Amino acid sequence: MNESHQTGLTIAGKTYDSRLLVGSGKYKDLEQTRLATEASGANIITVAIRRVNIGQDPNAPSLLDAVPPSRYTILPNTAGCYNAKDAVYTLQLARELLNGHTLVKLEVLGDEKTLFPNMPETLKAAEILVKDGFDVMVYCSDDPIQAKMLEEIGCCAVMPLASLIGSGMGILNPWNLSLIIEQAKVPVLVDAGVGTASDAAIAMELGCDGVLMNTAIAGAQDPIRMARAMKLAVEAGREAFLAGRIPRKFAASPSSPMAGRIA
Repeated sequence: MNESHQTGLTIAGKTYDSRLLVGSGKYKDLEQTRLATEASGANIITVAIRRVNIGQDPNAPSLLDAVPPSRYTILPNTAGCYNAKDAVYTLQLARELLNGHTLVKLEVLGDEKTLFPNMPETLKAAEILVKDGFDVMVYCSDDPIQAKMLEEIGCCAVMPLASLIGSGMGILNPWNLSLIIEQAKVPVLVDAGVGTASDAAIAMELGCDGVLMNTAIAGAQDPIRMARAMKLAVEAGREAFLAGRIPRKFAASPSSPMAGRIA
């Protein structure tokens, strides 16, 4: 098998070298954003259209100067939207700003305290966007039924949360994630809740196709070093998944053969 097929992440017909997707918010400045993004090795950078300037204000610094579309795939997202109407409008605006770009990340939030997804509004927005020609990657609850519904609508990737956005709590329900992965015919990426490199590795070891994170890198004491750690963790987790772990057993098993040993 070609190495790129073994390790590459294919979304909406395009294959990316990295299975780590990163956000562009919460850094102290655009220079730190640039350096951390480079260190992560990510190909796809998600951008909150309602919060970040990518051309809406020609008189202000643009994020695209730090992470140019010539080098990265920009993934507009609907962070800050609490209903389907606002989310759809935000991504239609992004398509205009990015010259017809159709790969987007949909998230419709339920409230400002938990930032948990509002699934009825998410489903509604997803259906409208898919019919409008968008390739929709979608933030969702870790509910296998809802994830399947989004896939059936036509979303190109489902992105269940590991735990609450920005919480750093890691994967709280690996069993639900495993159920989603087992049934999915589109990529499954963990989105939200990753706190450190081991969380990213666990997600990949479970069989996730990728991981998206922002706060875990941007909020670290050394964001650039954490970005490198996350890159390595995603790669290690993927390799471990492909290698196949040994089964868990309730008894010891000697690592050295017993046959032929000296008495």
